[in-house]
Amino acid sequence: MNPKTVKIDILGIAIDNITMEEAISYVDSLREQNVGGYVVTPNPEIIFHSQEDPELAKLINKARLVVPDGIGVIKAAKTLERPLRGRVPGVELGEAILPSAAARGDRLYIYGAKPGVAEEAGRRLAAKYPGLIICGTSDGYGKDDDALCEKIDAAKPDLMFVCLGTPVQERWMAAHTARFPQCLMFGLGGSVDIYSGTVQRAPKFWRTLNLEWFYRLACQPKRIGRFLKSTPPFLCAVRRQHRAEKKAARQK
Repeated sequence: MNPKTVKIDILGIAIDNITMEEAISYVDSLREQNVGGYVVTPNPEIIFHSQEDPELAKLINKARLVVPDGIGVIKAAKTLERPLRGRVPGVELGEAILPSAAARGDRLYIYGAKPGVAEEAGRRLAAKYPGLIICGTSDGYGKDDDALCEKIDAAKPDLMFVCLGTPVQERWMAAHTARFPQCLMFGLGGSVDIYSGTVQRAPKFWRTLNLEWFYRLACQPKRIGRFLKSTPPFLCAVRRQHRAEKKAARQK
């Protein structure tokens, strides 16, 4: 079961060419049919990392939904002359599915971040979306996976926000899909910090200009090293992909 959209191949990752509204509708359809699985929200760093890790690329491509999170992914698709219809930021998608989830009385489990953060995020989301049931939370620092799975089993979630960072969260979701077959999981990285109020998202002005990445670098200079190791090489790799595709087309 997949959304009826075109897949855009960016460095071997098949991105769903889907709008936010379509993504929400698809998630709703999965929930109405009680279907589980996982959703991945790759940015350039995740896609670039997957080039060096074929197993990660494989499990990303097995996701129910792979949405374009970062503006770098949008620019990459444009470079490849297969433009995407827009960004679907994970932090926005995670919250955008909650009004209908609350209307259904869905049960949400939040897993990740430092101790207390997931719990506070749960309190805030439950207050904001009456009807939504926060059935459990766990921080991302526990080492006993069996105990965690038993806790999740007992909580019986319909939805789960897995916020462990890449590639840990993608591997965890793929490894536990069979364990929680009716739970739809979302890999949302640092989104739980925003939901809890621990971290403030970039103001709308920066997001409108597609400069949220710059705002985050300005606020968290320690991220600059990660940015330089992934985003420029990612864009270079995309240009190589474009040249290779053009060359192959000429040789046909």
